[in-house]
Amino acid sequence: MKGIGFSTTGSSGVQLVTFVLFSVLSCILAEQEVENLSGLSTNPDKDIFVVRENGTTCLMAEFAVRFVVPYDVLALNGIDLITEQASLALPRGAEIEGRCGTTEAELQIAWINDAYTFRIFFTKEVSKGKDIWKISKVQLVYDTSEATHFISAYNPGKHTASTHRLSALVTPAGRSYECQATQSLTLISTDHQKGVSVFLSDIRIQPFDIPSDFTFGPVYKCITDQREQLEEMLPLILGIILGVIIVITLSVYHVHLKMTAQQPQLPRDRSLYKNM
Repeated sequence: MKGIGFSTTGSSGVQLVTFVLFSVLSCILAEQEVENLSGLSTNPDKDIFVVRENGTTCLMAEFAVRFVVPYDVLALNGIDLITEQASLALPRGAEIEGRCGTTEAELQIAWINDAYTFRIFFTKEVSKGKDIWKISKVQLVYDTSEATHFISAYNPGKHTASTHRLSALVTPAGRSYECQATQSLTLISTDHQKGVSVFLSDIRIQPFDIPSDFTFGPVYKCITDQREQLEEMLPLILGIILGVIIVITLSVYHVHLKMTAQQPQLPRDRSLYKNM
């Protein structure tokens, strides 16, 4: 009986080891790759980021971004505080991390030795009976002791600015969001509730349902771009309508002339009516 008991314990140990090895192997196989392809962009202000899982692209993002961060400096009198503004942009060599999922995804960008970290959180959900994805949260961690942008900052240190209850760039599932126009967001900072402004432009993003490697899904244009496209096409549409009206008018006039020419001409001398 002892032998049987020992055999059962050994079998459990083998199963446990197998389970652990399988878990480790699964983690390795599901390992994600991230690539900063900003060097391929013809726009020096535009960045390109790709997150890949199991050798397949699962998140793609292209955009130009700029941050305006308020911070305090000491006035010349050494007593009062003055609010200055630092303007930040992503450098080409920024380090990125990413996370893909069926309903949640994340893109994280860090630069200058983690003095700055920019995070975008994506969510996929059902809204009004339709599958959509959106940006659910944006966060910027910044260090005012980084003297390149924050000059003579008062009480320097790290702060976190985040959005609250965000629902931005709402896009039908399976499609990529595109917008040339500038989209602005306001983040509330832990630095005395200051408002940090984020400006995104030249955007093309898809965090879910990538159709194939390095390929965006069908485009979903933002309302601003649709309006601008309509405004650009409006003169052409009006010109076409005016041209059609002119052609119709000339055609009617031409038909009228032909019909008039075919009618018998009545003599102007009334005396000739007797001979008719």
